[in-house]
Amino acid sequence: MQDSTPPNDKIGTHTAQIKMLNYYELGCTITELLKLCIVALEQDAHQTSTTIKYSPINVALILEMVLEMFPLDEFELITEISEVLVGD
Repeated sequence: MQDSTPPNDKIGTHTAQIKMLNYYELGCTITELLKLCIVALEQDAHQTSTTIKYSPINVALILEMVLEMFPLDEFELITEISEVLVGD
């Protein structure tokens, strides 16, 4: 699902591409990531889980990923198309 590519610049960053089949899959993925963040932010959520007992959820990293995944440009285009098709 993810493809990590070496950087073109020299600052030591990497780019990860997450390929989705369509906007529905992207929306579902974003929704699930947000649900994970909500659970992680609840009081004592990470303390009751035996799966992540020694590795708490990095909520900031997940939220950063969600921001990167959010297709604002595409949503803007879909809005413009909708306005043209439906009319003002």
